[in-house]
Amino acid sequence: DLGFTLRETMKPQKSYIFYCQSCGDIIVKDRKFLRVLPLPSENWSALVEEWCCHANPFARSTLHPQQDDCFLGDTFFLLNAGKETHKSKENTRVICKRCKTMLGETVSSDTIKYYVTEVIIRPSEEIFSPTLRSQFVQSMVAQCLVEFASAKSTFRFTIKGDNGKIYILIWLLNSDTLLVESLGNSSSHSVFTLFGDIFVPSSGPVGTWNAVKVLYQPCIKSRNKDLADAWENDIGVHPLKFPTETCLELLLILGLSTTSLPPSLRCMNSFQVRNSCY
Repeated sequence: DLGFTLRETMKPQKSYIFYCQSCGDIIVKDRKFLRVLPLPSENWSALVEEWCCHANPFARSTLHPQQDDCFLGDTFFLLNAGKETHKSKENTRVICKRCKTMLGETVSSDTIKYYVTEVIIRPSEEIFSPTLRSQFVQSMVAQCLVEFASAKSTFRFTIKGDNGKIYILIWLLNSDTLLVESLGNSSSHSVFTLFGDIFVPSSGPVGTWNAVKVLYQPCIKSRNKDLADAWENDIGVHPLKFPTETCLELLLILGLSTTSLPPSLRCMNSFQVRNSCY
């Protein structure tokens, strides 16, 4: 089920297995958490200074999980490294042993950050079934957009890579779109195609999906640099960080969706239009 969110699915006192989304290799096996807690926003420490009339009591504090903790962030979750040994030679990027895909990065000597677009989490008693890469990426990113729009009334986002560069500007128009497609109509299957993946309805003569409608601007090769700089300095814009490779995958997914639309519906005020299922 691609409609799950970590906050709704992960519960304390339950055992989970973490899989590499790209190849299905087990990353963390049968981990049971005593605490599953949401992390504060990225700039929480700066906000504390505005509220405290004395020295920041959390200035030297770090929010690192203990052995039985799982902390949920914007686009990632933090685990105590324990005995896991998926670190690269640089000791910063965490990679899958089997397919060498970047899964996350080390935050400290005992804390690992895994990105939600790179890892599938399932209860230990469930049988793992692989998910198409493009389908999974667009679903997880769409969920992040919907959650932030609902919780913080934020509708503009920058998609950043782990290298700190901005790759995409996204403006969320609405999150209540419903896409309906007949199974007999194969012309739009390429909308959700990435590296050979085909997004096909699971059953029935008609497929339906919840979707978000977004406007976006690519920012690779210095495109839209002035606009990207303006958005980066705008407090009304929220940054979402993913692995650089995933940002490029997402940009390709967006482009494929846009080209599937009628020419008259592909642009709005210089932004490109895209529907993303989740």
